[in-house]
Amino acid sequence: MLSRGWPRGTPSDRKGSGQEPDRGPTVTADDAGTPPHEDPRAADPSDVTAGDDPLALRLEHLILGAERRYTPFQAARSAGVSMDLASRFWRAMGFADIGQAKALTEADVLALRRLSGLVEAGLLSESMAIQVARSTGQTTARLADWQTDSFLEGLTEPPEPGMTRAEVAYPLVELLLPELEEFLIYVWRRQLAAATSRVAQADDEEAVNRRLAVGFADLVGFTRLTRRLEEEELGELVEAFETTCADLVAAHGGRLIKTLGDEVLFVADDPGIAAEIAMRLIETMNGDETMPALRVGMAFGTVTTRMGDVFGTTVNLASRLTSIAPKDAVLIDGAFAQALGAAGDAPVSEADVADGEKYRFAVQPMFRRPVRGLGVVEPWMLTRRA
Repeated sequence: MLSRGWPRGTPSDRKGSGQEPDRGPTVTADDAGTPPHEDPRAADPSDVTAGDDPLALRLEHLILGAERRYTPFQAARSAGVSMDLASRFWRAMGFADIGQAKALTEADVLALRRLSGLVEAGLLSESMAIQVARSTGQTTARLADWQTDSFLEGLTEPPEPGMTRAEVAYPLVELLLPELEEFLIYVWRRQLAAATSRVAQADDEEAVNRRLAVGFADLVGFTRLTRRLEEEELGELVEAFETTCADLVAAHGGRLIKTLGDEVLFVADDPGIAAEIAMRLIETMNGDETMPALRVGMAFGTVTTRMGDVFGTTVNLASRLTSIAPKDAVLIDGAFAQALGAAGDAPVSEADVADGEKYRFAVQPMFRRPVRGLGVVEPWMLTRRA
């Protein structure tokens, strides 16, 4: 439908010694021989990429708000950047190569100028700018796919015989686009404010070696379900599971890192918050007869955060604890149990509990056992304290 991207090279920058070509003067659509008021596709049929159709091009023009005017090489020169850097930026955003098609717009040129301008001003290194492009591209690609597959698909059923879904999509996109764009910016600003607030409140040591409670929640017997349920039923179950987890994690102060169909990964700054989330997940799924059993594994310790994801031994340990947890149960590691005890959320030992002392949770050590890649560990069972 929409063909986007940068080519691996152009005739102009493959000539000579193979070094980066001189940027030369800015190239505009007029310089290329296509007046701005004319459809560039009419000027040269080779500009139209394979697979394009009139309705797809109309939708693209509506969403992008501009006509196709530049080849990748022209866009790079107009933005004042090398083809090599332009290609790396564009591929980082997740767009495919398009050869020499005239398929790029003024917005593409402006995006290149902005990224390269941040590098030239010293605000970002080149590698950081590419990371920004990649993280933004990956996140918004998933959002766009979800909105198209789940949201638009459900609203574009043809109202009259003979109409196609694509024909219904155009006026719908025309109405929704400005509202969805404003909502996206609002949510992004809110999330950015929350993220920067967490960083501002952390001390320097936490900024370098961040300690988080990491949890995995996993549906039990999901592989068997995939063989028994119809595709639509399976999709509804996964959507209900992901929605429930996302709502509970957010409501109790955690952060959902990612969903993997039958599993979700979440984190919290405080082990007590993570413990509450885990117990709520188990209790909520238990109360829903349509959902399979759930198991949760959690660990507390230093993690590496990168591009919205988390890595490290703590994450691996939480994953391994999930794989050995009984159904409808929560397993935690020793560091997690100690942190709950230090915060007064759970007694370190039931034998030491004095009369009148109140705790939210109880922790019970289980048999030590080997886990793949991490040696022998001692899991602890987390429950609500009666």
